[in-house]
Amino acid sequence: MVSSIIEVDRVSKQVEDATGLLTILQGVEFSLAPQESVAIVGASGSGKSTLLGILAGLDVPSSGTVRIGGQDLFALDEDARAALRGARIGFVFQSFQLMGHLTALENVMLPLELQGEPRARELATEMLGRVGLAQRLRHYPKLMSGGEQQRVALARAFVMRPDLLLADEPTGSLDHATGESVMQLMFELNREAGTTLVLVTHDPAIAARCDRQIRIEAGRMV
Repeated sequence: MVSSIIEVDRVSKQVEDATGLLTILQGVEFSLAPQESVAIVGASGSGKSTLLGILAGLDVPSSGTVRIGGQDLFALDEDARAALRGARIGFVFQSFQLMGHLTALENVMLPLELQGEPRARELATEMLGRVGLAQRLRHYPKLMSGGEQQRVALARAFVMRPDLLLADEPTGSLDHATGESVMQLMFELNREAGTTLVLVTHDPAIAARCDRQIRIEAGRMV
């Protein structure tokens, strides 16, 4: 039985720039149990978003590895990593990342359809109702407020009942009141689904709601 849903093992990331070798992350190491929540905090440019990309298998570390449910992400090829993401990982982004040509319902149905779920429409409709958008199923993103778009993004992430949710500054483009409402909903959905949450945030009040905080400074955990 796997005791950790995610294990980060001595992850480092270097890239070449005009001045030579630039270290973005160095020796980051932690693990999270199922249903645990962690906030990754630190100044802009400290390496938080790079770390999140590596946790998702969207970026490859220079050394070290990440295991999701015991599976070494970087022992897989790109197609296998994409399949693992589709099956086990949900995403919520600051910029929502909705498909502009799809309705709210179609956006939430999309990951289900990619997994071959025959009840995609029914499950997506139920989840949009859960996030308070039952009357907005046929609306396109451009006709929705920022808060509504982020609720669609939450519905899209949680409709797959992922083992792991990665959230990158999910309230960064929302006003304070709307952001508070969206975060309350995200934590509620996270508890209901029993998902492990990794949240990148600049907001200390949001970070304090997580079980743990990991601070990154100049690419190192402190």
